[in-house]
Amino acid sequence: MADEEQLPPGWEKRMSRSSGGVYYFNTKTNSSQWERPAADGRVEPDKVRCAHLLVKHNQSRRPSSWREQNITRTKDEALEVIHGYIKTIKSGNVTLEGLATKYSDCSSAKNGGDLGLFGRGQMQKPFEDATFALKVGDMSGPVFTDSGVHIILRTG
Repeated sequence: MADEEQLPPGWEKRMSRSSGGVYYFNTKTNSSQWERPAADGRVEPDKVRCAHLLVKHNQSRRPSSWREQNITRTKDEALEVIHGYIKTIKSGNVTLEGLATKYSDCSSAKNGGDLGLFGRGQMQKPFEDATFALKVGDMSGPVFTDSGVHIILRTG
């Protein structure tokens, strides 16, 4: 029932007879959509796409990466590195994707940090929340997860 309470007025959650999937129906406009409408009436996408750059530290859940066997930098040092990357990206000298390819501690570095499409519940909560909150083309500030510190660029 909590799901229905968060839908904007006039919206109902329904089950598709053909696909068996959930869809949302607007009783005021008689329109339907697969994407869940947000509580304020905006439509939240089912999936988002982003590129990110990860800097791990010695408290990361796995303090090693394709770049470094044993990561010893502190969380504060990782944050300092991230701030440097943000400054470099904002200067226009390099893209997040360009930096991620060389410096990200995530295996997505080989794809310029691209994580592809993902939906709710597929990423660590702080990462997911930050990505869904960004507009396409916007970049986050530092985002902390169990993996380390990230910069996220919403690409879709």
